[in-house]
Amino acid sequence: MSNDDPNNPNRISRSAPSLPGGTEDIPHGGFARGAEALKEYLKQVPFSPGVYRMVSANGDVLYVGKAKSLKKRVTSYTQIERLSNRIQRMVALTHHLEIVVTHTEAEALLLEANFIRHYQPPFNVLLRDDKSYPYILITKDHDFPQLVKYRGSKDRDGWYFGPFASSDAVNETMGVLMRGFMIRNCSDSFFAARKRPCLQYHIKRCTAPCVAKVSKDDYARQVQEAREFLLGKNDALLEHLQQDMQRASAQMDFEEAAHLRDRIRTLATIQAKQNINLHGVGDVDVVAIAREAGHICIQIFFIRNDRNYGNRAFFPQADAALSNAEILSTFLAQFYSDKPAPKQLFISEIAEDMDVLCDALKTSILIPKLGAKKGLLDMATQNAREALARRLADRKSQNALLEGVAACFGLPEPAQRIEVYDNSHTSGTHAVGAMIVAGVEGFIKKAYRKFNIKDAQLAKGDDYGMMREMLRRRFTRLNEEADEGNKPDLVLIDGGMGQLNAALETLAELGLSDIPVVGIAKGPDRNAGRERFFMQGRADFQLEARDPVLYFLQRLRDESHRFVIGSHRARRVKAISNSPLDGISGIGPTRKKKLLLHFGSAQGVAKAGLPDLMRVPGINAELAKLIYDYFHSG
Repeated sequence: MSNDDPNNPNRISRSAPSLPGGTEDIPHGGFARGAEALKEYLKQVPFSPGVYRMVSANGDVLYVGKAKSLKKRVTSYTQIERLSNRIQRMVALTHHLEIVVTHTEAEALLLEANFIRHYQPPFNVLLRDDKSYPYILITKDHDFPQLVKYRGSKDRDGWYFGPFASSDAVNETMGVLMRGFMIRNCSDSFFAARKRPCLQYHIKRCTAPCVAKVSKDDYARQVQEAREFLLGKNDALLEHLQQDMQRASAQMDFEEAAHLRDRIRTLATIQAKQNINLHGVGDVDVVAIAREAGHICIQIFFIRNDRNYGNRAFFPQADAALSNAEILSTFLAQFYSDKPAPKQLFISEIAEDMDVLCDALKTSILIPKLGAKKGLLDMATQNAREALARRLADRKSQNALLEGVAACFGLPEPAQRIEVYDNSHTSGTHAVGAMIVAGVEGFIKKAYRKFNIKDAQLAKGDDYGMMREMLRRRFTRLNEEADEGNKPDLVLIDGGMGQLNAALETLAELGLSDIPVVGIAKGPDRNAGRERFFMQGRADFQLEARDPVLYFLQRLRDESHRFVIGSHRARRVKAISNSPLDGISGIGPTRKKKLLLHFGSAQGVAKAGLPDLMRVPGINAELAKLIYDYFHSG
């Protein structure tokens, strides 16, 4: 049965908390209206393959699906007797349909994945993965190639190796390359400015090509050996190094022989770290799924050139009734929608539409049964189970803490969304407010927000005014969007009674007096553990010094400090680094650079006369007058 077939009663991915009503409540007459709307669109829907989007009355995309025949698929949504309650509810909420025709079902699968990532529809399986994966790059655009950790589009000339699961995996491999092959990792500008070797040379992690301590040919040999290592040609490389070591020893060049010995030991150590024989696997991603208590974990191991480049766990949002085959199919389509798939995928269970997936992703999909490949899959499966167990344990612990917070502050039930507000400034300048968010899953960093304080009427250092502006902007937008799903169950304010009153007044003005607000302030000596809590209609109070709830609240407060101070520092640095020339219309980066090189500084440009300005290449009389007037008018 197809992954997006409405006839499958288990198809809908998860409950949609942002949608009105319960999961089984269908508005009176709603299904008939939704089905009638779909029938109207059916008059123009072709039999071609493609992607359809079911859209609500307020313009929200409810569901994205693909079909080999759009007309047949959409028609099936109008047949109430063949649909589950969940799908009837989706149809009831549907106001109109949007379609995109494709040439093949494989194209439809990729487009469906792109749309799901973009719209995050509540009735689809959702993979929340905004991470860009790092690569190792050995550059080609320099006589002495550089070793770089790289993210983004591959637009620089060089050899790319990856992707790696994390920055830690990249850093570990780069450390091996620098110890074993001594390739430079400095920037080209640093390289060009060197007059003597840097520390990397002295700790034997670079051969110092910047000051000609190594010839171009010898350095090219280092680079080639590093590439062979990354390509998995370890045995041939070790044999070659052993021959070189014996040759150096026979020629009484004991320093070079010792150096080669150390390199051989480094490479042998790396090989010994592999906890499973990867020989002959090549490029493959190993994908395993684990499920427990309605939660899902998908683990991916990245193997390139027989080498393990790390692993990562994903926890997609999906309805518990969906089969593993459906979840894997949707996950793989979304995961590889913005990155190339390797030559092979090993998966723990059969996925739906495997032929279409292989065609769309330009890969082969296998379920290994024997040998090293099966061992890899077993390792990924075990890691998936352990990652899921850790997540469930963390969730249980988090729930206990949220229950403790509810008891402490008298909330009717544990908060699912806590928002913490803080502000930072330097003597009233570069003021920034910040909001961090936490819930059952811990910190929700995608929901963090910073607020550059804009009110020019505020007195410098008016912390209360800053808090009012921040809360007014945040909750005005919440009211405009009518987004109950993002309404906090608890607001924490960094500060005492004054900050609390400012927050309560602002929320009351916006008609949001029902949101519980708590102020958290450090004790007289600002010592952690002596925090006092302030609430409306209640005397301020403290918690026991070793209360786990106190530690949790401290962690929330400290995270808000970290985020707001980082945001303030970034704004201050940006303001300091801005040049007076930035405000002149028509002066871009190239002309600005020419002016600064000619006069030595922005102050020099400000003091220059018209004739001096016109001597700068690229500055004509009109621009010269514009620059002169900018600094001398008023």
